[in-house]
Amino acid sequence: MAGGLDPTEEVDGSITVRLLDDSAESKQIRCSSYPDAIDVVKDHQHSVTVAKIVDRDDDVVFTSAEMDIEDWEVEWEHAKRRLSVDVEAHDCPYDSIACFADDRCVQCEMDDVQNRY
Repeated sequence: MAGGLDPTEEVDGSITVRLLDDSAESKQIRCSSYPDAIDVVKDHQHSVTVAKIVDRDDDVVFTSAEMDIEDWEVEWEHAKRRLSVDVEAHDCPYDSIACFADDRCVQCEMDDVQNRY
């Protein structure tokens, strides 16, 4: 940044797969998404002692010592699906199927503006 302050912390936002092996050196593989990380674990799970998925906050969210990756993937998909449907209830007076409490249709937004004035 020219003439400004440099950031004090940088985060690349990636997910890390740690492959731990008793007989060889451990590896860390950066992934851009959970599906990528799941694929890496599936590719390497039988050739290492333990495979771990570490999230963006440096928390271990999966370890092959405790759970099978296929089972964890199913649970992750279910959690992702639950998060995508947990929205506040909103009854659109115009019956718009794309109108939500946090993302209203144009007619509801116009009503909100008119009600404010």
